Amino acid sequence: MHTDLSKFYFSWRNQRGVSYTTDYILDETFTLLFRRLSFKEAKGSLDVIDLAIKEGYLRLERITAERFEKAKRLRIKFQDKPRISFTDLTSMVVMTEMGITSILTQDRHFTQVGMGFQKIP
Repeated sequence: MHTDLSKFYFSWRNQRGVSYTTDYILDETFTLLFRRLSFKEAKGSLDVIDLAIKEGYLRLERITAERFEKAKRLRIKFQDKPRISFTDLTSMVVMTEMGITSILTQDRHFTQVGMGFQKIP
């Protein structure tokens, strides 16, 4: 599976596609990197992410107080889906605001909420 994601990512990069992420997603990513990899590998990955943001092919969106409140409202709205993480809800808020419908994830929640999101590849 990682090979398919890697192929998709490099194809997207070669087409000069811009990806979006949030500070909440990076929080989870950094935690996972430093938990699973050696310090040197995790730091290298962090540097690659920082460079992607600096060079503009990864755009960082911050979860503001307003976005946080909107995510809380989604949490209440999706009471029948208690396994959706709050981070996922904040991503849904940002995606809705920005008109983004495609998401690179293995998480089924994005397609289960009826908000028009589609998993790629």
